[in-house]
Amino acid sequence: MSAFVLFLTLLGLGFDFFYLGTITDGTFLPVATLVAAGLGSLSAWWSLQGGAKAVLSSTGARPLDANNPSHRQLLNVVEEMSIASGLPKPSIFVVPDADPNAFATGKNPQHSSIAVTQGLLDTLTREELQGVVAHEMSHIRNYDIRLMTVIAALIGAILLLSDGARRAMWYGGGSQRRKRSNQAGGLGAILLVMWIIGIILAPLVSQLMAFAVSRRREYLADASAAEMTRNPMGLANALRKLENAAAPTTSVKRGAAHLCIVDPLGRKVNLKEGLTAELFGTHPPIDKRILALEAMAYQYGGVTTSA
Repeated sequence: MSAFVLFLTLLGLGFDFFYLGTITDGTFLPVATLVAAGLGSLSAWWSLQGGAKAVLSSTGARPLDANNPSHRQLLNVVEEMSIASGLPKPSIFVVPDADPNAFATGKNPQHSSIAVTQGLLDTLTREELQGVVAHEMSHIRNYDIRLMTVIAALIGAILLLSDGARRAMWYGGGSQRRKRSNQAGGLGAILLVMWIIGIILAPLVSQLMAFAVSRRREYLADASAAEMTRNPMGLANALRKLENAAAPTTSVKRGAAHLCIVDPLGRKVNLKEGLTAELFGTHPPIDKRILALEAMAYQYGGVTTSA
């Protein structure tokens, strides 16, 4: 979070320094920096207030049907995990998609929702469903739902500011940049180059930071789910089935991909290990997650796998 705020501030400071001159002309009125901070704060506030509803609406999620046996089982499992976690029962939704997946959203445990696809209900056993629900309840308990919502808003603010700066560089202001860079000497030239590189790479850098946060939170949610259920293999077996699912989760759009328990877009980079996966993967490799859960299972008295 500090890295996101710092990156946003640096983009604004560079605009003040090289374009507006509000820092170099003796006034020190960082207008662009204040606008950047305000834009990030406003985006975060708006996302916290309406982001969850927007995500659920975009996926076509619907409240569960109490007359549907699979939906009743989901309700029972959520109630069990709510008691186990000590959290209020979240709102429950079902996404009409045949691919098995699940996600949680909201701003805090008192205003949270869990959504699962119909494919998940049709694919998993009750024990496996319990593991997935515990994983999503862990995201709620750990406040990951709020963290990832705020990060998504900060990414939007960074992209908006960097786009404005690129347009300013394209349509003019080059002489002002050079003038203020020359006034600051060699250090000013270095800072100008670094700022321009930052503007160009802002979309990539912000996404990479978000991916890194998402991967770390998935490992933590897996561990918390194992602690909650005392049955790590329920989630491990569920992850195996999700990994073998053939089709992507078409109902979940790219902007909400980091919320899901597995990558809904089916990108191969999330199945690999190494530097490329560490940089560009939204989720840890499922094999590594399963191995970690199996290691936990030995502490609870052995490992069993479903057929």
